[in-house]
Amino acid sequence: MFTPVQAKTALVTQLREAIAQTTTFCIKKGIDFAVLESAQGFARTKFWADAVESIIINNDAKKTYLSLAANANKLYKAILLDPAANEFTAINAHLQAIKDQILAEVPEVDVSEVIEQVEELLDLSITAGEFVIQESHSQRIDLSQIDFVALKNKFTSTDYQRTETEKLKTAIAQKLQQMVRLNKTRINYLDKFQQMIAEHNADSRNVQIFFNDLINFAQQLGVEDKRAITKNLTQEELAIFDLLTKPEIKLTRKEEQELKQVARELLETLKKEKLVLDWKKRQQTRASIEVAIKDSLDRLPQSYSAELYEQKCQEFYQHIYENYSGQRSIYDAGA
Repeated sequence: MFTPVQAKTALVTQLREAIAQTTTFCIKKGIDFAVLESAQGFARTKFWADAVESIIINNDAKKTYLSLAANANKLYKAILLDPAANEFTAINAHLQAIKDQILAEVPEVDVSEVIEQVEELLDLSITAGEFVIQESHSQRIDLSQIDFVALKNKFTSTDYQRTETEKLKTAIAQKLQQMVRLNKTRINYLDKFQQMIAEHNADSRNVQIFFNDLINFAQQLGVEDKRAITKNLTQEELAIFDLLTKPEIKLTRKEEQELKQVARELLETLKKEKLVLDWKKRQQTRASIEVAIKDSLDRLPQSYSAELYEQKCQEFYQHIYENYSGQRSIYDAGA
């Protein structure tokens, strides 16, 4: 018979193995917990910063450590009321402190999951949901306010270049999630971002190159983020304009202006007259929206073939269906 005492003994054995596995990982990264026995003040702060810097050499190392530390903590909590837990209290606290520091400085951002969600929206036409990212307790970089010269200077002068690079990567991922949520045609930026990360993970020896690539990419995002202003459109109108003109459809300046007007008028008509409460549940209302879209897009330039016209009608309707609930949409403040 497997008694509770035997069960607890088995958990202690598992915990001892988990702690050993996690500390061995740390030792291989040059983390020596013996330093903490005499460290005070700045020395302790430096120890945690150095530990983070050594672990986040790439995504695989970071994820491995977070998984190991989380498993150790789960087992520790399982035996917490047992006196045997005292043996592991100090070392587990150290391991969890590093984990917490990593998550505070560079929270987990799985770009591949973001891309998968967007591709499902595009390919399967499912209802769009918000991209969720874990909140960080540390100060994040605001890309709209970034001083790239100052950021580069900070990077070159710090001993924690990987940490600064991960912060920038996280900030870019956060911005990308927001931008793609508002405009699905920006999926190509996510693809490029994921490729950059994959290439760095494959060869993470030169963090300076990766940091510079991120800087250049952040600048490109800044230009894209302001494109609505340059085209005299709102972000809501730009999403529709892009939907109607991408992949690249050649238009004259006059045709482009006419297309903007079509998009504005159609959006205004739908919001004022068609997007009533629970419109998705009513077949008649859905049909009236489809008719309104087809009637308005019948004014598309001559360069749009009949086949392309039908495609854009379907894409426009799906855009409305995914992003508008009644008269509220993802473009409303606080949505």
